[in-house]
Amino acid sequence: MVFSDRNEAGEMLARALEKYKGKDIIIYALPKGGVVTATQVAKKLHAPLDILIIRKIGHPYNPEYALCAVSLNSQLVCDEEELAQVDKNWFQEELERQKVRAKEQYKLYNKNKKPLPAKGKIAIIVDDGIATGLTIKAAIQEITRENPKKIIIAVPIVPKDVEQELKAVVDELIALEIPEEFIGSVGAYYNYFPQVSDEEVIKLLQKRTS
Repeated sequence: MVFSDRNEAGEMLARALEKYKGKDIIIYALPKGGVVTATQVAKKLHAPLDILIIRKIGHPYNPEYALCAVSLNSQLVCDEEELAQVDKNWFQEELERQKVRAKEQYKLYNKNKKPLPAKGKIAIIVDDGIATGLTIKAAIQEITRENPKKIIIAVPIVPKDVEQELKAVVDELIALEIPEEFIGSVGAYYNYFPQVSDEEVIKLLQKRTS
């Protein structure tokens, strides 16, 4: 399956999540692209929307290749095998830098709005797709701290092996495309997959239900 764009993927996810409409749910988006997808889900389900800031830590020689992901509240998930190969001092400095960036990003997107607590709620975490799973795992850890009633992952695309890992740590995983062989990047499963700007994220969040 190839999606037209993030909006179409969000509309399709909303249909797959229809059974949760009217329930005590909160949609948690992973910026930046995930906010576009999650906005459609929140709109169709008439649900409040919030964000989870997760920062990737890229390899020092290939920043696009993620070694770790760290959440706003310092939940850290790493590829331990790859992490063992890099300089520890460099990693510690980069980790601290990304923690600072996470706080800056949250303030930029959410202004003075308080986060929506997941305690006792059905927390639905939405992204525009999953590749390695590091980011979503950090998001799961972040939400787990708040003791939600349930944690659900909803994404357009996730590789089969990562899906199996994630299903073991959440209450439900809903995905529209689960390829046995992942073709390299989430963007390869979209016809239109542009970079999402900070301005677009802010604009979408200003329109949210709650």
